[in-house]
Amino acid sequence: MKIVLFGATGNIGQVILDEALSRGHEVTAVAREPSRIAARDGLRVVKGDVNDAASLANALAGADAAIASLSGDTRSQAQALLAALDAAGVRRFVWVGGAGGLETAPGVRVIDDPAFPEAWKGIAQAQIEAYEAFRASKANVDWTYASPSKLIAPGERKGVFRVGGDQVLKDANGESFISTADFAIGVLDRVEKGDAPRKRVTFGY
Repeated sequence: MKIVLFGATGNIGQVILDEALSRGHEVTAVAREPSRIAARDGLRVVKGDVNDAASLANALAGADAAIASLSGDTRSQAQALLAALDAAGVRRFVWVGGAGGLETAPGVRVIDDPAFPEAWKGIAQAQIEAYEAFRASKANVDWTYASPSKLIAPGERKGVFRVGGDQVLKDANGESFISTADFAIGVLDRVEKGDAPRKRVTFGY
């Protein structure tokens, strides 16, 4: 597939890039500073800004799908990308979201836990608002909002994990964790299969 990747220099974005290239996909990485991304077989790097739709037209032309792993004002980024993808006719889109909006019990979110770190609340709330922007969007884009488990970190590429929906996934020990390598597998699987359109999914052991 021809995949456009936004956020290829981030901690998760780099792993998604590795996974996509290992599967033989042609990847176009969009970056404000293309020099930060080393040349690799199957990779094209172009200059662009997610908040400037006009700068994305060249990157998105002829693409089969797009993936975004971004930080910052994620609500406005989500809205801008949905508009750009719609204009370019790119239907398949996977957004790397947060775990803060997942439910730990009916109507109770991860971010609502009194023990949720204060330092993470701004980022978590921004991702919750991004999800709301997706749900409200009328763009002709089959987006999927991919949430990690409560904890995501570098680790083993097991290739075996569960796929859930709006609820936090926990292992037999009550832990909610996914490695970045396995998370990347989950993201690329969604792109290739085209499943879970206009839904949130989560991955965990």
